[in-house]
Amino acid sequence: MAKKEHVSETQATQLLKAHKVAFTEHPYEYLEHGGAMHSAEVLGLDPFTVVKTLVMQDQDAKPLLVLMHGNRKVSTKNLARQIGAKSVEPCTPEVANRHSGYLVGGTSPFGTRRSMPVYIEASILELRRIAINGGRRGFLVQLDPQVCVQLLGAKPVHCALAE
Repeated sequence: MAKKEHVSETQATQLLKAHKVAFTEHPYEYLEHGGAMHSAEVLGLDPFTVVKTLVMQDQDAKPLLVLMHGNRKVSTKNLARQIGAKSVEPCTPEVANRHSGYLVGGTSPFGTRRSMPVYIEASILELRRIAINGGRRGFLVQLDPQVCVQLLGAKPVHCALAE
């Protein structure tokens, strides 16, 4: 199969380009339920530097995004406590798709349909570069994690659990 060098524009890449963010594109063969561990493996990246975008909701069904290391889980209890919510839970795929405008597995925090608060695991901000979804299944972009704070207003939290 021919390797695609350029993936067509997505809402995410349009937003990044509009803000003159330096990023590199990394298409890969998407695997259903493969997640960040699969993309890290096929792209030869450390799963700790591959950041997954999770659409969650609080007790009032208000959506929020959580950016987490590819090889870590979110402690919803710790997250809820830090953001002043009674509880936080993942959205169903249908609800997540509706909030973000992306298909689950291809959710980027950039260029979402709805504006949502974004929370980023604090240790992600210590990395030099991260790989994060570029707005399509099988497509990551690598960039400076500080972009998440600058463009999305991402607030650092401590809610990582080992896989």
